[in-house]
Amino acid sequence: MNPAFTASPFVGQTFGVTVTKLNKQFGRTPVLRDISFEVKPGEIFAIMGPSGSGKSVLLRCIAALEVPTSGEVRIGEFDAADPATRDKVHLALVFQAGALFNSLSVYDNLALYPREHRLCPESGIRERVMHALSILSLEKAAQKFPSELSGGMKKRVAIARALVMEPQLLLYDEPTSELDPVMAATISEIIATLREQMAVTSIVVTHDRSLALTIADRVAIIMDGRILATGRPDEFKHTTDPAISNFLNPVIDLKNPRFKQLENHHE
Repeated sequence: MNPAFTASPFVGQTFGVTVTKLNKQFGRTPVLRDISFEVKPGEIFAIMGPSGSGKSVLLRCIAALEVPTSGEVRIGEFDAADPATRDKVHLALVFQAGALFNSLSVYDNLALYPREHRLCPESGIRERVMHALSILSLEKAAQKFPSELSGGMKKRVAIARALVMEPQLLLYDEPTSELDPVMAATISEIIATLREQMAVTSIVVTHDRSLALTIADRVAIIMDGRILATGRPDEFKHTTDPAISNFLNPVIDLKNPRFKQLENHHE
């Protein structure tokens, strides 16, 4: 590990996350309502819920990209909203769309952050970038541009870019969206493998039932901005809660289709 690259004195330590009575409003519209849960150090914690339930806003509050209206997020003992926390904890966010720079090669996308922040010499940056690419089996894609990559490869590059930061807390926003079932399973395998290789704490916002119920240690179901339930995957497989059951195991009913029930929902 390059000491010039590793600025945090806490590298090697795994952090948990505690969310306490978190509320978020945009104007007069409440998005998150009294959210509380705890993620244990080294855990894979999945957050599931319908579209518009507040999942991504919650993730952005944990990453300090959104300021909560009230409540608190702590990473270990540190306040997530305190800018000084970024000097103590290595946090990386894998965006849903990848957020790759189209004008940069895969290699330069990964090298951008350490270059901009002058974290180590170019030789050290190259070592970090190529190591991250090798973990995701992307070495041959180093000189390609995002436009030359498949959707699955873009997701893997986005994860590799996060690894360059030596994360202790890794946040994923819909990592399997827009992927075919095989590639979605591959990304799920990557998330689980990285936890074993790096002892990183992972929080995954996802619609992907297979991902959440297969690789997560625990799952939280969020609906209408509230945590409806938190538990182990096996507990949700046999849930008797009708709202959770309908979300995880929806039945297609052509005689009484859902879109007909939603017609006047917002009127």
